Amino acid sequence: MERKSADQIISELSRTTDDVFSSEELKTRLTEGASLRMKYGVDLTAPLLHTGHAVNLWMYRELQEQGHKVVFLLGDFTTQIGDPTGRSKTRPVLSKDEIEKNAEEFMRQVKMVLLDDPAVFEVRRNSEWYDKMSPGELLSLMSTVTLDRLLSRDMFQKRMKESLPIYTHELIYPILQGYDSVMLKADLTIVGSDQLFNEMMGRFFQEKFNQRPQVIVTSTLTPGIDGKEKQSKSLGNYIGLGHSPQDKFGRAMSIPDTLIAQYFKVYTKVPFEEFALDKIEKDPMELKKRLAYELVKRYHGDATANIEIERFTATFSRKEVPTDAPQVSFGAERGTVIEILRKCLTDKSGTQLRQLIKEGAIRHGEDALTDATQTLELPPTGLLLRAGKRNWYLVIPN
Repeated sequence: MERKSADQIISELSRTTDDVFSSEELKTRLTEGASLRMKYGVDLTAPLLHTGHAVNLWMYRELQEQGHKVVFLLGDFTTQIGDPTGRSKTRPVLSKDEIEKNAEEFMRQVKMVLLDDPAVFEVRRNSEWYDKMSPGELLSLMSTVTLDRLLSRDMFQKRMKESLPIYTHELIYPILQGYDSVMLKADLTIVGSDQLFNEMMGRFFQEKFNQRPQVIVTSTLTPGIDGKEKQSKSLGNYIGLGHSPQDKFGRAMSIPDTLIAQYFKVYTKVPFEEFALDKIEKDPMELKKRLAYELVKRYHGDATANIEIERFTATFSRKEVPTDAPQVSFGAERGTVIEILRKCLTDKSGTQLRQLIKEGAIRHGEDALTDATQTLELPPTGLLLRAGKRNWYLVIPN
């Protein structure tokens, strides 16, 4: 692949860049021509990556294609502490078996975007150094950071104002995440703005240990598909990397029109002029279909994207029922509406399912199923249900 100049790389990254600490340092490092070690660390609490997380992954991918190496850091040790970022209360601690299962799932998902060629991809675990660190070494590391500095973090300030507890081990988390940058000799890291405090701690420690401090790029954050909060599994307002092409397409089609331009900019490579405001105002549905197509194409290729746009057209434009609705095994010949939905919509809570039922969003044929306790008989050939406007499920008894 043709080598790009530093200015070209920075220009391409700027599409999804919020801020850089610092721009001059980034340009200098890219101009020097040496391969950069790029830290990409994950907390292994929940193995879910969505398109919001993938913004960073695609930026790393662009740099990988220029010969720079992603050091994929599995935070197996720090996950036992729990990252307090965005939390109003302490995270539950996972067992080592749970952490290992989550690590495997993260690996599967990141390889949907990142190149796994050893020349540009390396996997590390922070247990490599923290399991060997003596209490004296940890105390020495902690002695370099003041309590005032740690408590200045916004989520700790919020907890104190609300008289919520802050546990000592949570204060250590930013120190450990920062020290990871020293151990990896990181040149660059790309994070959401919520991780800036921890990565600035990395710069602090690198300077303490006579290393060149890493450049920090913060990426653009977008609302979830509901147009409100950021993407979250608990809210169900996300497009997951692990979602099927059909789900990705359908979820993209569900966004409010006000998000079309933002999603095109952040989640695709479509030129700006092709999703200009006047085009969106003229035909938002057509632009939304193009957005959903581009999203599926990015993760699954042209052929799959073509299948999904044809499926959507057949189902919603021509009012046809899909012949290949996903099959869900229920395990019994009858069940209540809520019991059956739990098998179909596995990413939604009981409260969310009851709300869908109450709103009349669950249908069998022309009938809305509005009673969560209603018992449905499942014929041997299966029961076809529709959830919302786009999701069909063929529920079979066993």
